[in-house]
Amino acid sequence: MEKSLKIVLVLFLVSSLFIAGCITPPEPVKQTKEIPKFSSCTEIKNTFEAAQNNYGRSYGIMDMIGAPMMSESGTAKSDSSSSATPRYSETNIQVEGVDEADIVKTDGKYIYVISNKNLIIAEAFPAETAQILSKTDLEFNPTEIFIHKDVVLVFGQSYREYEKQNAEKSIAPGEYYPYYGSNLAVIKMIDISSKENPEIKRTVEFEGSYLNSRKINENVYFVINSYPNYRVLEDGGDGIVPLYSDSDKGDEFKEISRCTDIGYLPPINPESFVTLASISMNNFNSEIEKETVVGSAQNLYASQENLYIAQTQYNYTDYIPIVSEVVDVVKSVISNNTEQTSVHKFSLQNGKIGYLGVMQAPGRILNQFSMDEFEGNFRIATTAGNASRMGGNTSNNIYIFGEDLEIKGKLEDLAPGEQIYSARFMGKKGYLVTFKKIDPLFVIDLSNAENPKVLGKLKIPGYSDYLHPIDETHLIGIGKDTIEAKEGDFAWYQGIKIAVFDVSDVEHPKEMYKEIIGDRGTESYALQDHKAFLFDKEKNLLVIPVQLAEISDEQREAYERGDRWGPMYGDFTFQGAYVYNLSLENGFQLQGRITHLDEDDDSLEKSGYYYSGGGTEVKRSLFIGDVLYTISNNKILANSLEDLSLIKTLVMAEKEENNYPKYY
Repeated sequence: MEKSLKIVLVLFLVSSLFIAGCITPPEPVKQTKEIPKFSSCTEIKNTFEAAQNNYGRSYGIMDMIGAPMMSESGTAKSDSSSSATPRYSETNIQVEGVDEADIVKTDGKYIYVISNKNLIIAEAFPAETAQILSKTDLEFNPTEIFIHKDVVLVFGQSYREYEKQNAEKSIAPGEYYPYYGSNLAVIKMIDISSKENPEIKRTVEFEGSYLNSRKINENVYFVINSYPNYRVLEDGGDGIVPLYSDSDKGDEFKEISRCTDIGYLPPINPESFVTLASISMNNFNSEIEKETVVGSAQNLYASQENLYIAQTQYNYTDYIPIVSEVVDVVKSVISNNTEQTSVHKFSLQNGKIGYLGVMQAPGRILNQFSMDEFEGNFRIATTAGNASRMGGNTSNNIYIFGEDLEIKGKLEDLAPGEQIYSARFMGKKGYLVTFKKIDPLFVIDLSNAENPKVLGKLKIPGYSDYLHPIDETHLIGIGKDTIEAKEGDFAWYQGIKIAVFDVSDVEHPKEMYKEIIGDRGTESYALQDHKAFLFDKEKNLLVIPVQLAEISDEQREAYERGDRWGPMYGDFTFQGAYVYNLSLENGFQLQGRITHLDEDDDSLEKSGYYYSGGGTEVKRSLFIGDVLYTISNNKILANSLEDLSLIKTLVMAEKEENNYPKYY
């Protein structure tokens, strides 16, 4: 009796602490599904080959005889650890708490940059005494990084040639030649506790290509695509499974998994091996959690709890060929030359990855911003069909899936004949920009997941490639200005257009302000990569990199008179950062421009249709306190935000090096 009373008292005490918030209850374990596995290497090989034969084209399988395989900032933060560290900008990300890798990161005192195959660490604050502290040769082609405490994690690509004996095989007619090498997705973990002497602690290499990644707390989740590789092994077998090596395990290349441990995610779209993996940045020797399946990974979205991998299937026959034991799962779910996007959902819990199932939506997605998770539901925006100057049969749609992964609600057939150019989900609202000739901005009500509906739309010239929230009722759109073509039912792209949209009256959204930069041929990294876009509402600061092209008034008038077919491309006259003061009260106010080109640099004058500044092209910007830092491959410039006067120039390289690996 006394023992039972003690147990009751303990349970009462623990439950009281939970209620009071003194003890955090453990996260509920999500019910994950077992991923079905292949029964043999032969079954995997037959699946890839049958898919290739059925479609009449290579789905990731090398078919060139004897040839090697080819592949090819928004929020701000204060460092609470030091009262001397001012507020600073972070990478412009999609989901709060889910970091995205980029070519540059800062912690408010130091700037970490990938430049010319090197990791550059600069002491950036205070700007007056800024200096390059170290330059670490990474010995491969780095693409982007994460930072966590005193660790930098680098993603990139390299190339590996096979041993000679693995490339010797007599080939019968119709058989594949073995590869002589393959691309490698490379991960390096670097100890930066000494900023002057960083130390590479661990190198992990996967055959294949790095797709994308996310970081939640100390855990980094990443996806690798690996094409099937018909190596000849010393024992005479086929080495179709991709290899990997880990310096923490001895550096030797070995198959990433046994064939019977390779899974498949129905419905199979057998383009490649897809490896989902996670690694902790808290420990250089942490175990890599990984799962390899046969399928396809094209786009990635992540919330703090789940990871979604999207693949679009284009079916040219009524079925995917049936192969061996997987008769019930290797089949098409769509037919009649249609396209469909499958989205596989995985749970993320402290570095562990669990499979939850698949959702299927008609059409294709544009990018990661076409996907979103809100209140347990998954939302996706798709375009079905193709639009062209000659017309097209397209529809644009939103599908909402519940936690059971079944369609809960849908809104279809928006803007027929056009296609989605940008999307943004913001809580109970969604925003779509479609385009063919005029840009409709749609405001979508998503408050009732079972019945999404259009609230209003705005039709204006031009379109937006990226939408960025200012607050709940205002958006920034950046894309291209357009003019209606005299030559047909379409529009000509012109210079960059930035606009502020007021959506407070959801039935009548309006364009509050707009800014046009340059003429036809003007481009920005921000049009293709949201991480090149820097906006801070508190500072009223907007910075975008611009490659400016301009034409003369005479050239403009020539098209207006009808003297030429189509408007003319401008000549390049500037490359650098445009710095705006942007407020809802005053709109866009250009504060100035910052370039990394020297006064005697004539690369703009020498350029033709394409421009290369030899590493001087400004790609990113960030701020620390009241100092703006712009970053190219060759330099970091620190300018005062007050008047854009130059404070410091840090030279990382005299000229841009060839960043491409042997067969990239």
